[in-house]
Amino acid sequence: MAFNFFLSLTLVISLSTEVLPEVLESHEYLKREHSLIRPYLGTGTSVPYWDFLGNTMVTSNFVRLTADVQSQKGAVWNKVPCNVRYWEVQLQFKVHGSGKDLFGDGFAFWYVKDPMRLGDVFGSMDYFNGLVVIADTYSNHNAAHKHGHPYVSAMVNNGTLHYDHDRDGTHTQLGGCVSKFRNINFDTYLSIRYIRDTLEVRTSIDGGQTYTGCFTVVGVALPTGYYFGVSAVTGDLSDNHDVIAIKTYDLVPLEGAEVLEDRSHLVPSALNFEAPRDHVDDPKPSMLTGWKKIALLVIGIAGISGAVIIGGLMYAKQKENQRKRFY
Repeated sequence: MAFNFFLSLTLVISLSTEVLPEVLESHEYLKREHSLIRPYLGTGTSVPYWDFLGNTMVTSNFVRLTADVQSQKGAVWNKVPCNVRYWEVQLQFKVHGSGKDLFGDGFAFWYVKDPMRLGDVFGSMDYFNGLVVIADTYSNHNAAHKHGHPYVSAMVNNGTLHYDHDRDGTHTQLGGCVSKFRNINFDTYLSIRYIRDTLEVRTSIDGGQTYTGCFTVVGVALPTGYYFGVSAVTGDLSDNHDVIAIKTYDLVPLEGAEVLEDRSHLVPSALNFEAPRDHVDDPKPSMLTGWKKIALLVIGIAGISGAVIIGGLMYAKQKENQRKRFY
């Protein structure tokens, strides 16, 4: 009996030791003023602490940034600046649509100085100040950029860098990973964790309760007082981009003395970027429809047939003229 108790106690201790590094790295406190949780609606059509932009539509179960319709932009932005130094945002989302082989364009999580700006970078502005984590679903660049889609990546900007869509942002990204989150029937999550100048991005797309590491980058300096947001965009290709919940946590490290400093005026920066990838121009799509192609094919065949017939008649006439000379 005593041996069984000791064995059980040893098993509990070993399991506890296994999860301690991840779970007890810091205290986590939910920040309700930075969180978006059902039920969304407050008084009237407003949602406490949040603003909406573009084609965004609020329902009882999700906030739809874009529908499965071409040429839409939408965003949801937190009204309250984040003044905690270390934080984690857990984004519950769903990307789905009717496209089987071609779909897009994707969504992005933002921590930036200037919120509520529609733009060309997944629905928000280029040359921003802060951090963006991009979930890119547009799959036309696979061969050119040597990675599959959907693809999750991050970029830190001090207002001087341009996000290059033609290169999928690979010349300025901090890191990235392939994550097949589209058209999944169960809940999908994205975790963005920032603590002690380290950015960690994780995903949960297998229906379990655990996160899988996507990438971790050290040497990332982010100021306080910026705003959280999520935006999405569709172009010639489209998808439904739905936000189900945004939960933001204040992270308080358990160990080590923290140097108190004013980070409100810090310039966003990162020590390292991934090496640029070779760029190969995508083939330009044909402007001809299927019927036009068929019509051109028929015309081409008729032209060749006509040329053969005319050539045959001319050859026969020439042979006839030559025959008459001998009589």
